[in-house]
Amino acid sequence: MNETYAKVAIVTGASRGIGASIAMRLATDGFAVVINYSSEAAPAEALVASIRDVGGKADCFRADVSDPVAVSALFNFAESSFGGLGVLVNNAGMLTTSTIAEFDDDAFDRLVAVNLKGCFNAMRESAKRMCDGGRIINLSSSVIGLNQPQYGVYVATKAGVEAMGRVLAKELRGRNICVNAVAPGPTETELFLEGKSDDLVDSFAKLSPLERLGQPDDIASVVSFLAGSDGGWVNGQVLRANGGIV
Repeated sequence: MNETYAKVAIVTGASRGIGASIAMRLATDGFAVVINYSSEAAPAEALVASIRDVGGKADCFRADVSDPVAVSALFNFAESSFGGLGVLVNNAGMLTTSTIAEFDDDAFDRLVAVNLKGCFNAMRESAKRMCDGGRIINLSSSVIGLNQPQYGVYVATKAGVEAMGRVLAKELRGRNICVNAVAPGPTETELFLEGKSDDLVDSFAKLSPLERLGQPDDIASVVSFLAGSDGGWVNGQVLRANGGIV
């Protein structure tokens, strides 16, 4: 990897949950991290402060990933702040559940705009701007393998992300850029726990033979591997980080 730019990472949707853990882990690994958020600045700014308090480099930038102009501005910010880009983690996403028969059109459009087009927008910018030797890591979901009712549209967006990533890995031939996806299983975040009873959460935890929910740091560790030197021979793959549920 180009050492001038390799240690600069953008993490989308990084102010909370899995994204925040990924940003902190990459900062600990020595990356300068641009923390993207879409609405509330305070959590992102607090995360920047936490990273700087332990000697890391970080800044934050507001951008709705579904807006290509905003995503271009995010990449401009990373380049002007830290000199280039070596790693993109496409973490921003949203979850809306309903049966396919009852799914609302507006909810469908927003889910596709954020989960699928948002990921596309950032991959497209990376394909044009990322330094040779870089890493693109998309967040998918192990729900793809479970085929659970009410997750149909969400699964479709994540399946599209996985497919685009595999194609992009081949399109970037000759530049030594690896494109992979990480597919978490049930992970204990605010987004996951919202609206679920204790019994339902416990049932999700028991799906894994390890009999627990994933933690954000579990996912951050897998991303760290793919972003680091040890992950350089993994390309065009989906790593399911789910404790063995599927």
